[in-house]
Amino acid sequence: MMIHYMVMIKINIHEAKTHLSHYLAKLKKQGETIVVCNRNQPIAEIRPLPAPPARKRPLGLAKGLFTIPKEFFEPLPDDLLDSFSGKTG
Repeated sequence: MMIHYMVMIKINIHEAKTHLSHYLAKLKKQGETIVVCNRNQPIAEIRPLPAPPARKRPLGLAKGLFTIPKEFFEPLPDDLLDSFSGKTG
């Protein structure tokens, strides 16, 4: 069994404004969560974003799994087009 401990840093608005770059560095390096408080009452949470993929997603992952029918490219019926523009009959 693996146990993960979530670390949270609680700071008030003044400290966040004064030392934001310091706390963002901790967030980036250690993956901690920052809770921003107003007079010790939590009002916001800052968490790290997931890392972007190391390489681009390859094209054609679903190649051969389905085909698009020719009807897909035909114009939509007028009643359906009217419902998209707010005209209901």
